[in-house]
Amino acid sequence: MEEPKRTIAYLCPKCRQSVVVERTEFQLAAAPNRLPCPCGGSALLVEMEAGHADLTVPCLYCGRDHHIRCSAHAFLHEKALAFSCGTTGLDCCYVGEEGPVFQALRRLEETAVQIEENSGETGAFLNETVMAEALGEIKDIAARGGISCTCGSRDYKMRIHYSSVELICAHCGAKLRIPAATGDDLEDLCCKYTLLIDEKED
Repeated sequence: MEEPKRTIAYLCPKCRQSVVVERTEFQLAAAPNRLPCPCGGSALLVEMEAGHADLTVPCLYCGRDHHIRCSAHAFLHEKALAFSCGTTGLDCCYVGEEGPVFQALRRLEETAVQIEENSGETGAFLNETVMAEALGEIKDIAARGGISCTCGSRDYKMRIHYSSVELICAHCGAKLRIPAATGDDLEDLCCKYTLLIDEKED
């Protein structure tokens, strides 16, 4: 049997191109992995320790490296994980199965193009129209009692970022990040009747 593989992707801050690498679970566990961009301008680092994975992710948006820690089980087995830039709220790295990672990366590439096109503008949000529509959709879902957490609470706080909205459970602190940067983000949100904050995924 072929050993399960994990797909890891990020956008290089130097050349602004997508970097996608596949590694087997054995390769990831055996030694630290340096996953460089072909341009030589950046590299993502992965180190597996007992019970957790440590990542150093170059960030296209803020220009700094993000140091991320997640459970080894999630890193090796979740269908898709998204890690985001704390400054902008934008995704900076994906880990998971090939299909979901490539799908998420395509949307991230669209967002990066939009940021470049809007670089001369100084709005509060990446896309003012999408953000306004997204907040309206979230308000509608909340009005029908559609926002809840897996811990059982229906109380939440909302934090609005440059390109996303974060729902935070008032009881357990779990978070749900809702992208609000592109038309695809808005279309996905409009298809949802409820929003579930999952304490296990925080």
